Parts: sequence; C-alpha cells; structure tokens
Amino acid sequence: MSTGQSTSSSTNRAAPSPHLIRVGVIGVGNMGQHHARVLSFLKDVEFVGVSDISAERGLDLASKYQVRFFEDYHDLLPLVDAVCVAVPTRLHHAVGLACLKAGVHILIEKPIAASIAEAESLVNAAAEANCILQVGHIERFNPAFKELQNVLKAEKMLAIQAQRMSPYSDRANDVSVVLDLMIHDIDLLLDLVQSPVVKLAASGSSASRSEENGQLDYVTATLDFANGVVATVTASKVTHSKIRRMAVHCKNSLVEADFLNHEILIHRQTTANCSTDYGQVLYRQDGLIEKVYTSNIEPLHAELEHFVSCVRGHTEPSVGGSQALRALKLASAIEQQAMEKSVGESGDGEDNNSRGDRPDGGSENLPKLGSFTDATTAIA
Repeated sequence: MSTGQSTSSSTNRAAPSPHLIRVGVIGVGNMGQHHARVLSFLKDVEFVGVSDISAERGLDLASKYQVRFFEDYHDLLPLVDAVCVAVPTRLHHAVGLACLKAGVHILIEKPIAASIAEAESLVNAAAEANCILQVGHIERFNPAFKELQNVLKAEKMLAIQAQRMSPYSDRANDVSVVLDLMIHDIDLLLDLVQSPVVKLAASGSSASRSEENGQLDYVTATLDFANGVVATVTASKVTHSKIRRMAVHCKNSLVEADFLNHEILIHRQTTANCSTDYGQVLYRQDGLIEKVYTSNIEPLHAELEHFVSCVRGHTEPSVGGSQALRALKLASAIEQQAMEKSVGESGDGEDNNSRGDRPDGGSENLPKLGSFTDATTAIA
C-alpha cells in the first residue's frame, strides 16, 4: 500500500495502527460534509482532518468530529493515506493531481473532471503514482442498482428508460444537468448494457436563471447500442419533484428500479383463469408483480467502505478512472449536441436533423464516434 509522501513528512505524527487507513476530506460543502459524517464512524479508518476554502465551515465540521482543520489542503496530504475530494468540478484536476503526486489515494466526486483532457491527465497520473483513483458514481452502490444487476442476469434487455429529476437548487450550478445528474444514469447504462454506443440524439433547454452561464437544465437523450438495446435518458433541474427511476424492458418482463426508495418491481405477463365446476370464469389473472427486497445500507457508506478496501488491498475500484472517463466522454457528446441543437433551434433544420445520425453529431468539436465507442466496450 502506498502512503502519503511529502517533503514535510518530518512533521507527521506517530505512525497509526497498521489496521487503520488514514483518511481526510478536501472540500466539506454539500457532498463533502457527508463524506466526513460517514468517515467519522467507518470501521478501520482513522479520520485525520478536513480542508475547505471556508475556514468557518471547515472549523465547524472539524470541531463536530474532533479532527484537525487545514486551511491549505497540501498540509493535510503528508498525514493521510487517502482523501475524499469534494471540491467544485473545475478544481478536480488541480486538487486531484496534487494528491496523486503526493502519493495519496483519492476518491474524487463525479464527474471525474471538467474536461476529457483533464480526466485523461488524472487517469495517467494515478497510474504513474501507483495510486487508487475512484470516482464518486455513487449510484453503483445503491442497493436497488445492485439488485437490478442480479435480476437482469436472467433477462434479455430490449430497452431502458432512465429519469433523474430534481427541483432547482443553488448547488452544482457550475455544470449542466448532464454532468450533474444525467452522468449517473450514463454510467449505470454503460455498466448494464456492456456494449458500445453507435448512435445518439439529444436535445435540451435552459431555465431563465441559467441562460446567463449557458447551462442546460433539462436534457433528454436517446442512445442506440451495438447489441440492439435502446436507451432513453432524461435529466432535469427544473422539475417540481425528485425522481430517480429506471425501467428496463426485457423480453419476458418489465423491471422497474426506484433509486430513491431502494425498490425493485418486476412485472411479468402471465395468464391464469379461475373457474367453477360449470366452466364459469370467476376471475382472470393477466400478470403478476414481484417485489424485490433490498438492503438498507446507505450508498455513500458502501462506496466509502469499497474505497477503503481498495486502498488497503491496493485493488482496482469498481468505478475507477477509466470507467468515469468513458461516462464523461459520452456525457460530453450528449451535452454538446443538446447545446448546439438548443442554440440552433431557429436555424437550418436540415443541419440539426443530420446531427443525430452519429454520436459525434457531425461536429469537429465533439468527441468522435470511436473516441467514446471504444471506451464503452464491455469490461472483462
């Protein structure tokens, strides 16, 4: 296991128990505070401290969990084996790179970075430093998704519908709804279907409050996979209720997953009659619904347990840099096509229609077909 290295390592306190993984949190805002909460009671972890641009916020959280606060996150790095990075997306690359260069394993929130180039840089840096790079695609650890994977092992998938909608909030306004919300379902789809995307069409719109920064608040995309599966994904920041659902249409069933309530329903078509001795039909059963029970574990708890386990055994995480990179590539193609279509809605309709023929939308600025199709090839 690699431990943090720094020129200031002489200031480190005494080495911890070999059974404990020393962990810190960089950025304790909306998501980072929850990382701190879970780390405070996670087994086999020594929660060392937190760092945040807001000293008041950082000191409050450090006091709450009786850990140290660091104004400069660089001062935290020599004291830990691993960190959770929950800073704004635009800072992921700089902060993540500093951690990896210090020999510190990182769990960085999604999306992995603000651009494909920055994401590739982080993946390469992690490999060079021989460090764990896990990305916070937390829905992979949702018990409903875990059970969904098990159910689908015995099914032939035909089509998938995913909805991820939320009321407007002031969080994560530095990225569009694609990189904030839809990317969760993009990652889940790629993991479920295990086939390259060969065609996409996307469109979206912005609320008035987002027009100034040009961010999309509502996007829907249709993805065609090489194995014949078709997926429709919708994400919204302007819906007046919170929805996290996925419906998988299979040859012999319809499987519905509710990621908010951790529920799975399986609809199966069956026909059975109940009749009297005289042949009179009393009732007819045209279908049945099976409810699959899931665990109550908090997804973040499961995610952090997995991260610590990977650090301890120096094993590859289930959502590493390469998986996060492929999701970002597809998300970027969806985002740019939706943005271009939204901006050019009053322009030449022929150009807009032809854009849906390929995932790269016929644009030189978009990731080309091979650049993310290759990345979505099934993982062994």
